[in-house]
Amino acid sequence: MDNAETFTILLNKVNEIVNTEDLDRDAKLHAICALLHQCVAHYDWVGFYLVDPTRERELVLGPFVGAPTEHTRIAFGQGICGQAAETEMTFVIQDVTQETNYLSCSPHVKSEIVVPIFKDSVIVGELDIDSHTLAPFTKDDHVFLEQVAGLVAGLL
Repeated sequence: MDNAETFTILLNKVNEIVNTEDLDRDAKLHAICALLHQCVAHYDWVGFYLVDPTRERELVLGPFVGAPTEHTRIAFGQGICGQAAETEMTFVIQDVTQETNYLSCSPHVKSEIVVPIFKDSVIVGELDIDSHTLAPFTKDDHVFLEQVAGLVAGLL
């Protein structure tokens, strides 16, 4: 099965999770993290950062799957997640050692992709994925994860 087929199947499963009535928001977000982590070999850490409604321009760590991180709060502009929030753009970093503003979560992380999540044209969160593989992210990952973010937006 190629990436396109895998991502189509996963997108359908994400849609099922989003639309289930059996789980609350955080359980749904965690289930999506677990699905992506289990089904895509180079997704070694999968998590959501949510815009804190009580603190302007700050992200707070939401549900995730992978090693614990000390980065539970990130200001807009700080690190790759903060840059993605600040610019409202997806960041694909194929080699984190080349980034001067990178916040290291683990010495094993080699690359990262961060996809903003928008609701009513306002950033409400991000999907953050770290990989222990150098340069694993393709255009297919980029498109797929932006589609996941679009589905998740309704939960936030």
